[in-house]
Amino acid sequence: MKLSEKTLLITGISGFIGLRTTELALAQGMKVRGLQRSADKAKKAQKLGAEVIVGNITDPAAAQAACQGVDIVLHTAAVAKEGGAIEHFRKVNVGGTVNMAVAAKNAGVKTFVHLSSVMVYGFNYPDRVTEEGPLCSENNPYCQTKIEGEKELLKLNAPPDFGIIIIRPGDVYGPGSIPWIVRPLLLMRQRLFACANGGQGVMNHVYVDNLIEAIFLAIEKETYGDIFNITDGKATSWKDYFTHLAKIAGVPAPFSLPTGVLKFLLWLRCRGQTVLGQTADTLPESIDFVTRPYAYSIAKAQNLLGYEPKIDLEEGMQRTQEWLRKTDLQKLIE
Repeated sequence: MKLSEKTLLITGISGFIGLRTTELALAQGMKVRGLQRSADKAKKAQKLGAEVIVGNITDPAAAQAACQGVDIVLHTAAVAKEGGAIEHFRKVNVGGTVNMAVAAKNAGVKTFVHLSSVMVYGFNYPDRVTEEGPLCSENNPYCQTKIEGEKELLKLNAPPDFGIIIIRPGDVYGPGSIPWIVRPLLLMRQRLFACANGGQGVMNHVYVDNLIEAIFLAIEKETYGDIFNITDGKATSWKDYFTHLAKIAGVPAPFSLPTGVLKFLLWLRCRGQTVLGQTADTLPESIDFVTRPYAYSIAKAQNLLGYEPKIDLEEGMQRTQEWLRKTDLQKLIE
């Protein structure tokens, strides 16, 4: 499929991945439409030149309106927190995903790309785990509902009329990434960020532009019914990643604490924020996400898509550093 002049709908268009995809898609000659639940946030994508419909992915009428005249849907909208009530996760990550796919199919959309997550493998998976799994929810609502969303979505795969592609990104970083750039740096500036157990284990980073290139390759090759792990293909330690991040921001390198101690301190912090009527910024469950031990395999994407990450960690951090110089991080989470 040739991408130029195609109309691409991005759900959650004003998020970190959605905005960057908008920029790169427009540069390729695509027309971009977005579905965004907040009118305020929609302005960011509109400024880039995208048409944005304000609505929720769980609303059938909004989904139907957004999908009219669209060739490709990139579904990025999701509840992506470390913990919380599974009912809320399921309503959005499963119900909202299926709602968008049904609307797309009914509207004659040809390609539906679902941004899932490597978290479908849980926290303790085999080294270089492939798309075959095993999958594991770990009793975590994010992991669980990403697994459920994929399963329900694949039932709708019916090429050549309507094709589903599932992308499982690693830890997506770059300018605007809340979990891997903004939140860690805000905590580092307050001397509140620590690596668990010396930063052992593997940060499966993927620079946002590398991820988007993989998505475009999968669409062009019409790999319907396929699932792809997408990372930068490097087994970078958590310590090395966060030390590099601290360096580009000019803050001290993070110290280390045992995992159990770190979880307990975060629990105390969350309790204190709740008592003060504040939203907890970092949950104890987040430690499970930053102690994963192994790398994921990207061999399938390399072999079937010809995917080779072009932007390495050094260049990705340099680009992020340039963005940091002109950005107020605090405003991004308010």
